[in-house]
Amino acid sequence: MQKLQAKPASVKLFQKNYPLVEKDMIENSGNLKEEGELFTISDQKGGYLGTGYYAIQNKGIGWILSRRKDEQIDQLFFNKKVQEAADYRSSLFNSEETTAFRLFNGEGDGIGGVTIDYFEGYCLINWYSKGIYTFRNEIMTALQHAAGPKGIYQKKRFNEKGQYIEEDDFVWGEQAPYPLLVKENGVQFAVYLNEGAMVGVFLDQREVRQAIRDRYSNGKTVLNMFSYTGAFSVFAALGGAAKTVSVDVANRSLPKTIEQFSINGIDHEAQEIIVEDVFKYFKYAARKEKTFDLVILDPPSFAKSKKHIFSAAKDYKDLLRETIHLTASGGVIAASTNASSVSDEKFKGFIDQAFKEEKVKYRILESFKLPEDFRTAPAFKQGSYLKVHFINVLK
Repeated sequence: MQKLQAKPASVKLFQKNYPLVEKDMIENSGNLKEEGELFTISDQKGGYLGTGYYAIQNKGIGWILSRRKDEQIDQLFFNKKVQEAADYRSSLFNSEETTAFRLFNGEGDGIGGVTIDYFEGYCLINWYSKGIYTFRNEIMTALQHAAGPKGIYQKKRFNEKGQYIEEDDFVWGEQAPYPLLVKENGVQFAVYLNEGAMVGVFLDQREVRQAIRDRYSNGKTVLNMFSYTGAFSVFAALGGAAKTVSVDVANRSLPKTIEQFSINGIDHEAQEIIVEDVFKYFKYAARKEKTFDLVILDPPSFAKSKKHIFSAAKDYKDLLRETIHLTASGGVIAASTNASSVSDEKFKGFIDQAFKEEKVKYRILESFKLPEDFRTAPAFKQGSYLKVHFINVLK
């Protein structure tokens, strides 16, 4: 086991349970050779700070697994972590209304670099580094003990660019139906566990979708930008929306959104589904002087089309300014970002600046962060990446 020494400026961070090991926090990081190898970290005087594993992930070179010097990183360790995670989500396991949720959330559940999602009896593991993938047998065994899944799928997200590796993702048990129908607060989703990097729904927005259905949609015209497979639109329609308009540049968004409407008994022809560059649609809607009662703005952290490169950290404010123009007086914008580099304080700053530049008043009605199953580590604020604010536009 490698012995690493923390730089003096990093010791307090590790003592406060900061889980990510970054290269510039360590004096002798060059000693690490093979991803997956275990190491201990000590301070300048040899005081023990933690045990972790070597893995290249974003700006990290590893994750702390234990703060106990005598704890072994073995099968029993992984069994305990995954079982504790499953126990923490017992209410979701017992729910008849929600059958898709996050079962294990990386460092929030004590093992950075891996997440596990549960879909109606099937599990999907996301591996974010070669390092954590070396523990795949231990984690899969622990998962089988804790959750008893029918089958297990995986997504390797650690190619040279840190992206998804295209391959057969089925790894154990029985294969899931195609599509697999799951429920979220009584609403059905069609998910595809073995069809590329994404499965068809982002589970972290569960509470936001419920709010849209229960409090913001009845009788309203709804615009869903960057709509993906139309999950927000489905909830809006079920909440009594007068009409939904879903816009996404991906060609697959059309059949996928039609499918999500159809399995929930919604006439998709009564809705509008547009395959187009969202930025181009903004200009079209402005020319036509279109306005909507509710606009859902949930762009990816980074997006690239033929004519636009969007970065949430740089461009969200301007995107919000355009959204204000499309929102009716008294209407609502559901402004969302999953950019971990944008703090909630900074995000609220974008909102305030956009409205000031447009000389429009506003008030924030309610806000959402990650749901409880997306458990986070208090010392690792980057892990609490989701920020959603429902904004009342007072023109």
